[in-house]
Amino acid sequence: MPDNIMENNQVSVVGRILTGFTYSHQVFGEKFYTMDVTIKRMSDSADCLPVLVSERLLDVKGDYVGRRIEIHGQFRSYNRHDDTRNRLILSVFAREVRFAEEEEDELINRIFMNGYICRPAVYRRTPLGREIADVLLAVNRPYGKSDYIPCICWGRNARYTSELEVGRHVLIWGRIQSREYVKRLGDNGSEKRIAYEVSVNKLEYIE
Repeated sequence: MPDNIMENNQVSVVGRILTGFTYSHQVFGEKFYTMDVTIKRMSDSADCLPVLVSERLLDVKGDYVGRRIEIHGQFRSYNRHDDTRNRLILSVFAREVRFAEEEEDELINRIFMNGYICRPAVYRRTPLGREIADVLLAVNRPYGKSDYIPCICWGRNARYTSELEVGRHVLIWGRIQSREYVKRLGDNGSEKRIAYEVSVNKLEYIE
């Protein structure tokens, strides 16, 4: 089990930069910006993930759209208050970046998390009979903070996770995925939104 709290949440992805930089916030004089990165799957589809990057890692005045980039960091969350409710905002927090060569064709989208189940799992079956369980994982961060990461388990992992109580300690390996869905807005219709979650490949319960 990782003994360093910084190792509780490890992300490695290789993708292609899709957008320019948008200013996010500033911490102790250091400015952070967001950009979208598209990451190919084994199939023909792709995931589009928001990446939070410091001005100290990249020249945010540069135009890198279309460049391949390798990112190592963490998957982080924060609550944003919209009107009368809080929304969980997720992004990849970059700690290291490098531009990847075009001939480097390896598909990389990996995440490891060491955390605690903080909400009862929601178990269901698809119309085709596939088992799914939605889980929210709390992952500790330095200085008493935590990230709350939605995870989705499949098959045997879904059944196993659905039986775990809130507060159980688990290790999770998987990949980060984006998923479009339609949000109903009462009588005002609906709008398309994007959800981000960890698709779990392996889960291990820690006594």
